Amino acid sequence: MTFDYTSMGFITFDALCRPVDELPAGGNTFFVEDFALAISGAAGAAAVVAAKHGLSVQVVGGVGEDLMGEWVMRRLGEFGIDTSHMQACSGYSTSSSIVTTRPDGSRPALHKRGATAGFYVEDDQLASVLDTKVLHIGGVGLMDRMDQGRTAEIMAEAKQRGCITTLDVFASTKEDLPLVAPLLKNTDYFMPSEEEAMALSGLTDFEQIATFLLDQGAGAVILTLGEGGVMYRDQKGVRIDLPSFEIDVVCTCGCGDCFNAGFATGLIHGKPIEDCLYLGEAASAQNALGLGSQAVVKSLEQTMNFIETTSLRV
Repeated sequence: MTFDYTSMGFITFDALCRPVDELPAGGNTFFVEDFALAISGAAGAAAVVAAKHGLSVQVVGGVGEDLMGEWVMRRLGEFGIDTSHMQACSGYSTSSSIVTTRPDGSRPALHKRGATAGFYVEDDQLASVLDTKVLHIGGVGLMDRMDQGRTAEIMAEAKQRGCITTLDVFASTKEDLPLVAPLLKNTDYFMPSEEEAMALSGLTDFEQIATFLLDQGAGAVILTLGEGGVMYRDQKGVRIDLPSFEIDVVCTCGCGDCFNAGFATGLIHGKPIEDCLYLGEAASAQNALGLGSQAVVKSLEQTMNFIETTSLRV
């Protein structure tokens, strides 16, 4: 296969600043310490981390015909990511966010949905889109054209072709479940955050949530729990619970997306599931040490060193 990792879906231009306790009233101005630009989104941030980890990566999605889109395309290229299947979507702006990061690392955001809603994968693109070991779908519920059955068709075809499939969502609500559920029977690893999983299922108990999602057909469910670590359950009855790394959080924007890429890195290298989970956690934790998705992630060697030298929460 040509690519190790194909990341399809939600790709954003992010402008981030910190620390922001509150927005200024009226036309006033507050001064901040840090400001950054980043490619983010459930597909975008994952693609960048996978590339930094040395995987061969292609990205599939949409940008607008605007300056933000030009910047996103340039940055993807600088990371060595194949952009042959990125589309300039006429009539759409680039999906973009303004992220106001709090001192505790939480990140209230203002988001414009944009071109994520406008891209579409045609039949003549399938062979090259699925010329990959891992197909990652990120951002179900935001891909208006793709969410109307096309993503399900692509995931079914991916499984027929022998791809490993991973799936994530973004800011999901209960109303998104009808979009997510048809995908799960062709999903090897479903990796929502605890908030997303609770919203989709309507449940609050993590064991019940995992069972609910497995009953929908997912091969495995991985719940990312922030400081609570990560929880893995699969159809074979494997149960893994790991603590998080002990870090001083700067910004949590993109942490789940970076987890997805770290986990996939382990899969590509044939590592046991527990090691894949630690790689995901290490990518996520490094991400949280800087401002902007994947800012601190540099290489697989650095991520492995982070695992070896960073304490786990007890």
